[in-house]
Amino acid sequence: MTKPSLPELLHAAVSSVGGVERPGQVTMAEAVAQAIDDPSHLLVQAGTGTGKSLGYLVPALAHGERVVVATATLALQRQLVERDLPRTVDALHPLLRRRPEFAMLKGRSNYLCLHRLHEGVPQDEEEGLFDQFEAAAPTSRLGQDLLRMRDWADETETGDRDDLTPGVSDRAWSQISVSSRECLSASKCAYGAECFAELARERAKLADVVVTNHALLAIDAIEGAPVLPQHEVLIVDEAHELVSRVTGVATGELTPGQVNRAVRRSAKLVNEKAADALQTAAETFERLMELALPGRLEEIPEDLGFALMALRDAARTVISAIGATRDKSVQDEDVVRKQALASVESVHGVAERIANGSEWDVVWYERHDRFGASLRVAPLSVSGLLREKLFTDRSVVLTSATLKLGGDFNGVGASLGLAPEGTEGDDVPQWKGIDVGSPFDYRKQGILYVARHLSPPGREGTRGDMMDELAELVEAAGGRTLGLFSSMRGAQAAAEELRSRLDAPILLQGEETLGELIKAFAADPKTCLFGTLSLWQGVDVPGPSSQLVVMDRIPFPRPDDPLMSARQKAVEEGGGNGFMAVAATHAALLMAQGAGRLVRATGDRGVVAVLDPRLANARYGSFLRASLPDFWYTTDLNQVRRSLATIDEAARADGR
Repeated sequence: MTKPSLPELLHAAVSSVGGVERPGQVTMAEAVAQAIDDPSHLLVQAGTGTGKSLGYLVPALAHGERVVVATATLALQRQLVERDLPRTVDALHPLLRRRPEFAMLKGRSNYLCLHRLHEGVPQDEEEGLFDQFEAAAPTSRLGQDLLRMRDWADETETGDRDDLTPGVSDRAWSQISVSSRECLSASKCAYGAECFAELARERAKLADVVVTNHALLAIDAIEGAPVLPQHEVLIVDEAHELVSRVTGVATGELTPGQVNRAVRRSAKLVNEKAADALQTAAETFERLMELALPGRLEEIPEDLGFALMALRDAARTVISAIGATRDKSVQDEDVVRKQALASVESVHGVAERIANGSEWDVVWYERHDRFGASLRVAPLSVSGLLREKLFTDRSVVLTSATLKLGGDFNGVGASLGLAPEGTEGDDVPQWKGIDVGSPFDYRKQGILYVARHLSPPGREGTRGDMMDELAELVEAAGGRTLGLFSSMRGAQAAAEELRSRLDAPILLQGEETLGELIKAFAADPKTCLFGTLSLWQGVDVPGPSSQLVVMDRIPFPRPDDPLMSARQKAVEEGGGNGFMAVAATHAALLMAQGAGRLVRATGDRGVVAVLDPRLANARYGSFLRASLPDFWYTTDLNQVRRSLATIDEAARADGR
């Protein structure tokens, strides 16, 4: 029997979901198949509505070798495992004459720990374990969540937190889960044979397609100990998020609370001298942190350096002592010891990293109103790490609706450790970028309006003329507005102002869970939803509820953001344009994502309004505009008001 062609396979997969192949999807599938066969690396920009999941799944399944698919969001992971993969496998089975297996794999703390559930949680103040179910008041929210999780544990097949609905708080989940450092290991645990995390790993080892997340991909790359099974092909979906997720995993933090927890957990497991040394170092660190002012530390102050070295040395002594002593008086000693070790090792690792100092790390203080001060350290860049760990020994496909910034892929490529496209060299990963377009006719479906006449945004205070224009636009649109703000303060001020001026209901991020807010926004076209970062990327509301997307200002990083400003400075010192490479690229990515909230289906019509004149007037404006969908562009307010009123009228006529 002849091997089925890629067009045949794609046709079967798309037909199974009741669709038809789109030109962009076909182009993407062919490019992915070529990259896998070469093998080489590929960056694919595929606009909303392209059907990119099938565009990479079909050639990956046809290839026959193991594939890892890494996504940034829970929503896409679930869509792949619960909808796209089952349908695609069923559709391709008769043609491939085999049924590819697929599995989901996440970090250990995402799975219910049976040992914690049945044996209890180590507590800091006393020896041994305590029963968290007995300790929590049954009438409290925590108590109710714990009882519900205990019932769920008897029926779940996966133990995956995301399969528990409704969800529970991080505090509740922490009572029945462990980190990889706290885990006893399957061989030492009484529940090892039934462990949900171990079962997920076993399923992944047998699967043809393993669906995971960016964080686990980063852990696999950074920690050196393989978490993911061997694979020939890596597909990174939502690839615009990868750098920030890898940076997050590579970021360390020290807080007084964290250090004091390590002291309490280890105190009864080591000799008095070792415990006292760690206690003294913790007290010194806490006193320093009380005086800490937010901002970057270009050099480690002498007193902080001494405090960190004392913490490092005391933690190392405690780690050795915990390993060398046994105390049978401690109930379930192995578990208590493992949790104590995890806490002390975390403190030791971060203290050592900062004390040793590296030109490739950025160190800064943060202060939080509720949690107090923290000391943080992050890599200046993850591009070298990604180049070394991501693009070797496998073919890598990275895809997203927003990878082409300012007209080419080189900006995103550089952040991933890739030399400009076409660069030759023995140690240079070879890649190409393709933009397969979108099935939407952006110029007919949307308008990009820039309020050129407004005053530029300042660092402080509300912009009266911007508020007036925002109210005019929302009124013309009949509500139907998604407001994307660069700060929570800006979103709150706008919501307060418009609630006093307009009849339209204004929902504000933070006043209810994000899921509930989006549901309410989608249900009532007159409603507006205002918020900040997660709304720029996380909202999928096709139809008449979202016909006006407003951005209050270009979302440059804050000038006092320690990591971004350090990265900008490093580019400048290397002879590059730091502002364009870091700040403008960051803003372009967010704006492209934000503008993508407008047109989610072929029937959608509307306006993206940017209330920041710099997008029209500044030299970098053309770079930012080139990163957005190709909407019809105008700076004429009257034209936009008329267009919004017409769109609103048409929606009302349809009874929407």
